[in-house]
Amino acid sequence: MDGATVSAKTFNPEALAQAPGVLAGVIAAGDLSGAVTLIWRRGEVAQVTAQGQRDLATGAPMTRDTLFRIASMTKPVTSVAAMMLVEEGKLSLDDPITRWAPEFSGMRVLKDAAGSLDDTTAAARDITIDDLLTHRAGLAYGFSSVGPIAHAHQRALGDVLNADMTPDAWMAALGGLPLSYQPGERFHYSHATDVLGFVIGRVAGMDFRRFLIERIFQPLGMVDTDFYIPPEKRDRAAVVYRQDDATGALSAVAFASHDTPPPYCGGGGGLISTADDYLKFARMMLNDGEVDGVRLLTAGTVGLMRTNRLTDAQRQIPFMGLPFWMGQGFGLGVSVILDAETQAWMGAGSNGAFGWPGAFGTWWQADPVEDMVMVYLIQNSMELGPEAVANMGQSQRMGARIALPMWQKAVYAALGG
Repeated sequence: MDGATVSAKTFNPEALAQAPGVLAGVIAAGDLSGAVTLIWRRGEVAQVTAQGQRDLATGAPMTRDTLFRIASMTKPVTSVAAMMLVEEGKLSLDDPITRWAPEFSGMRVLKDAAGSLDDTTAAARDITIDDLLTHRAGLAYGFSSVGPIAHAHQRALGDVLNADMTPDAWMAALGGLPLSYQPGERFHYSHATDVLGFVIGRVAGMDFRRFLIERIFQPLGMVDTDFYIPPEKRDRAAVVYRQDDATGALSAVAFASHDTPPPYCGGGGGLISTADDYLKFARMMLNDGEVDGVRLLTAGTVGLMRTNRLTDAQRQIPFMGLPFWMGQGFGLGVSVILDAETQAWMGAGSNGAFGWPGAFGTWWQADPVEDMVMVYLIQNSMELGPEAVANMGQSQRMGARIALPMWQKAVYAALGG
């Protein structure tokens, strides 16, 4: 286990030392292969832990610099990129995306989100940049949907974990499917941020990956963050595992290996990163757009991103089958805690704390009240095939799921003055 000196001014050292034990028990039970966690507060790294193995077959241990597929933790990065273009006057939140993505002109909308693909009506308006940032575009994921549209995504776009289409071909394929809901109607988790990434590339006149590298990763010093793992770094990569609900066995999830950047670099979930790299991004967001002398956004823009945009009615709609929005809302690319007491059933955080998780169990949160960033990295994939969300509640093995909120609560319980 790696560690860091804990200041008594930021944490109770004895209490914080107990937090890693929550994960140790879950790893020992075989529900997780391993984990890397990092806690930063008030200008210093308070604790870093690396437990378990990044590769069960070889026995290679987790280390602080292990590379993780961070899945939807990619979305806040893409959202920052979009807001950089908004600040430059090249985008507006109200802009219809058809200006740069004509593939989404004249969209049809399912009359029943779980019904026939042929039973549609015309979209009342075009999708906007704001719709993409808030997942109110009416778009879908196969795994977050049920019925014919879920399977249509699989047929049109292929495996969500191993997309190999060019951006233009992928945009055309998605634009050929009907929307699940009218633009602006509700939060429905979707490929919206992937579309946003490719729109960013078209607006900027460059490859989306190149935009992120030149405008975000290089300025922040995120040297290990990219859409693929080059050969010289593969020995640091953690294997993604999926747990068999009946036996508890962990089996490796197959990903395509690339020696050069892949054609599809999706802004919704394609990034690979490390705890220290993502800490730099999270600290930038916590510090109103600037970190270590590098400013990416103005404080006003970051404040807007961290402000809930969902209506009360939209927050009543379950997310992934859960009352996810009971104590929180969603801004531009990140969720934000609105009522910490109500939100406590899911984890821990102060009012105004913000972040977003990933489908492989990765999670981060920045808490302005406590001046704290928490980064939690595991590689435990949920099923991401069509209609997967409909089966989420049937799992009997809860160790991997409850490890995160237990760790969150242990960290908050150890806070000092």
